[in-house]
Order: sequence, then structure tokens, then C-alpha cells
Amino acid sequence: MRTPRTLAATVRRLLPWLAAAVLAACGGSNSGEPAAAPETPATRDEAARFLTQASFGPTEADIDRVMAVGYRAWIDEQLALPATSHRATWEATDTALKATGSAAGQDQVFETFWKQAVTGPDQLRQRVAFALSQIFVISMVDGNVGDNPRAVAAWMDMLGSDGLGTYRQLLESVSRHPMMGYYLSHLRNQKADARTGRVPDENYAREVMQLFSVGLVELNEDGSAKGGDTYTPADIAGLAKVFTGWSWSCPDWPDNGCFFNGQVSGVSDPDRSFKPMLGYAQYHSTEAKTFLGTTIAAQTSSDPAGSLAAALDAIAAHPNVGPFIGRQLIQRLVTSNPSPEYVAAVSRAFANNGSGVRGDLKAVVAAVLMHPEARRQSDTAGKVREPVLRLSALLRAFPYASETGRWRVGNTDNPATSLGQTPLRSPSVFNFYRPGYVAPGTASGNAGLVAPELQIAHETSAAGYVNYLRDALSFGIGATNTTSNRRDVQADFSAELALADQPAALVDRVAGKLAYGGAGTALKTEIADAIAKIAIPAATGSNQAQIDTAKRNRVNAAILLVLASPEFLVQK
Repeated sequence: MRTPRTLAATVRRLLPWLAAAVLAACGGSNSGEPAAAPETPATRDEAARFLTQASFGPTEADIDRVMAVGYRAWIDEQLALPATSHRATWEATDTALKATGSAAGQDQVFETFWKQAVTGPDQLRQRVAFALSQIFVISMVDGNVGDNPRAVAAWMDMLGSDGLGTYRQLLESVSRHPMMGYYLSHLRNQKADARTGRVPDENYAREVMQLFSVGLVELNEDGSAKGGDTYTPADIAGLAKVFTGWSWSCPDWPDNGCFFNGQVSGVSDPDRSFKPMLGYAQYHSTEAKTFLGTTIAAQTSSDPAGSLAAALDAIAAHPNVGPFIGRQLIQRLVTSNPSPEYVAAVSRAFANNGSGVRGDLKAVVAAVLMHPEARRQSDTAGKVREPVLRLSALLRAFPYASETGRWRVGNTDNPATSLGQTPLRSPSVFNFYRPGYVAPGTASGNAGLVAPELQIAHETSAAGYVNYLRDALSFGIGATNTTSNRRDVQADFSAELALADQPAALVDRVAGKLAYGGAGTALKTEIADAIAKIAIPAATGSNQAQIDTAKRNRVNAAILLVLASPEFLVQK
């Protein structure tokens, strides 16, 4: 797509979206309990904005459904849907590739992620699973995890199922998953040995408290700091003893060979990489285990399962869990800076789902999405849209399809040439960005607002994002298919091409699909003026190809400029 001078100037004006996005701010900080949220959207734009929170992006069909049944009924319908399986999709692709002499790997984990994100019917489940994957982090950047892609696909299935169960069950599934055991090194963790000076590995014990449950400081119900540290080094050391003696599921459990190698005499469980780890009494600490005000008494007979159950019960019952996890779910789904009242409402839903159940994550997700603050629009509402969610919104807004059916988007790590973010490839257990990140030298930072997603945003990623999408709009997305010699993910812009000779109408349509009523007259006029500079030749009877190219360039430019605008980049 050639870029005329006026269009290039518009792109340059929109590229500093970092500052513009921050000026637009990233979350509400109003006080006072807001009025009850409406059950039904008044407009299609309102329905679309709800779907930016509850799905990977609005589609016309989903907007129709929300308009027909309302927010709560749509949530209930989604929560009742069976989960689509990442592992089953990965395995089917692996079988097909093996027939050609190849095999599935990490790329096929990305494929199943994008397939479910774009086409999966259980959008809310999958969006929540993606949010949880950034709280309970494993990463294929780690070699041990990256070498087990089938298990990573199964990890996403676990987050999709247990992520809408109880927090207590989710915490156990996370703690016993071999990929978490690999990533935070409690797989094959052994009890202390005074003779050699060995002590239990403390890595998982520290992170399960710091990142997965209670955080660093004591919290009030509304997420404000109560004062005082949540735990001490002694708590870490005490809890580390709980996570000794856990290793592979194995046919010959609890044989020593199973503990160390996952097999005995060459016999192993083919699903050991994702089946819950088993407790091996001979390697589990029998000492007293004291942490978070709880003591598990010294054992005369080693009981790793009993220790784990008692420990996870204590962690899940801690009053910090509701505000700590609830606030992060609000941030991942709705707004970066929820008010204390918003956090408190979600914490109460965590404490009691209305039927006396603590940690019901379905109730928590519903509380996040149905709180009146989730519907509020203001200069201090919303969140910066992270790169993965920008691309998913595009792919769902327009009729995109995968030629192979596999959604071969691939690795999108590189910030200079791609998105600067790939699902399940965060650089560390601390995710791609911290929940409390404050962008320095910005209006939002000066106002005391956090903007987590801006931690991975910089000049290189801003330009790389625009260049990536400019190329994607022209040629498609992902790997090139040998049969068609085209990139795998292609769009049908027929409806937009029909408006190419009407710049204002074209921009109205594109902005409606991507900004949901948030694009003002000034922005739409500037984009329309820019694309009007892309001349469409007069028909001569022999230049239809040139006419078609010019029209497509107008469509591409209109979509690109909306995608580069703060009105799209900030999810309101």
C-alpha cells in the first residue's frame, strides 16, 4: 500500500499514541457507590464495549445476542458453554503434521490460542483463561516449558475449566501442574538433608504467595493497603517444606525412578507432562511447617497430600486473596484503576457467591463485568489495550478466515516487526507487565494512575505495531501456505470496498467496528481527508486492476489509521 504524503502525516500524528493513550487515562478513581448498572445495553456501541471486556472482541453476531438478551443472560449463557480444548486442537494438528514427516511444537500452541480467540464460541471462558495466564504465569520462553507444547496447551485447558470453578481448586491445579513445577522448580523438590546442607527449594513457595494469592502487603477489602507485610522469609521457608516430594505421575509411583525421571525401566505415563504431580512420601518433609499464621504439625508418617491440602486451604482462606486476585481480574478485563468500591464489591463476591461459597470464580467474573463502573465512560475509565487484544479485536471485527483452518499467526514476540507480545511467552513469572506499573513522565502517572500495558510500550513497539498491521492489511497474517502462496489469515473486506469511493462513509463503518462510538468527528474527518488523497482512477475499460488496487488501499488505510488511534488503543 503506497502512503501519500497526507496519509503519512496522519500516521506520524497518530504514532505517539503512548502519550495520547495515557492522557486519555486508564481507569476510574471516582468515589461513592455508583448507581446500579443496566441489564440491557441501550445501543449497539454499548454492547460492543461490554464485549471488549468479556470476549476477544465484538462481532456482529455477539452484539446482536447481547442486545437481545442483555448482559447478565449473555454471561450466564457463556458460562454454561462447554470448554473448547486447546490440547485436542494441538493433538489433531500434530497428527496431521506427523503424516507429512513433521510434528507440532510451540507454533501450534499459538495456533490453537488464536483459533479459540477468534472463532471459539466460549469467548468469556477463553478471555478469562487468557487473563489468568497472566496472573498464574508459565512461559514457553523457559526451555523446559517450551519443550512441552502439548502440556502448555493442556495448561490453557486447565485455566479454562478450573478458572471458572473455585479459586481453591484452581490453586491446587496450578500447584500440581508439571509445567508450573518445571517453571518454578518445585518438581522433584526434596526435603532438607542436614548431612549435605540441602534445603527445600523456596521458589514456588515465594511466588505462590507473592503473585498467585496474597501479595506483599496486608489489604483491606477494597484493595487499599492495611499496613504490614503479608509474609516473611520464615513463612517462605515453612511453606517450601509443603512443596517437597512432588513429581511426575508415573505407572510405578512412588518408585525413586519415577520421582527423578518420570519412568522406570523405560515405562512412563505418556500424559505425565500435564497430569497432576503426585506426592512421593520418601522425599517429603515431615517437619512442622509454619506459614501465614498456620502450622502443619510434624508428621510421624510423611503425608505430602495432607500437607498440600492444609496449606492450600490456609492460603485460599486468607482475606487478601479476594482483593488481590479480584483487582487483577478487573485490570485484565475492564479498567486499570478500579475504584475502592469496585474492588470491594468483587472481593465480597469472592468471599461469598450468595450461597455461602468462597472463591466461586464464576461469581467473581460476573461481579467484575456487571459492576456499574464497568459500564462507565469518562476521561479516567478503561485500560490500554495490550497488543494481543488489539489483533484479536481486528480479526473478530472483520470477516477474517484461516485458509488452513489452523490460524497460523505464529510467534509475535518482536516489538520492532510484530506485536511485541506472544501468548504464553512472557519474559518472566511477573508477566509482560506489572499490575502496579506507573508510566514515568506521563499525565496518568502524575495523576497517580497505573497503566500496566504501557510497560511494554515504547517508540520501537509503537512503530513496529503500525508497520506490522500495515503489512498484515496488505498481505494477510501469519505463515505463507505452500498451496496458495498466500499468508494463512486473510480478510474479506467486500463491505468496506463497496464504500471506498465514499471516504466519510467508509471511515464511519470502520470506526464503528473498532472504536464503538468512541471516535469523534475530528478524528474521522482527518482520516477521511487522508484516504481521499488516495486517488481512484477513472474507469477506462482496461484499468479495473488499478481501480481495485486504489480502493483496497483506501480500505487498508482507513482501518490502519483507526487501529493506530488512541480511540482504539484505549479500551473504554
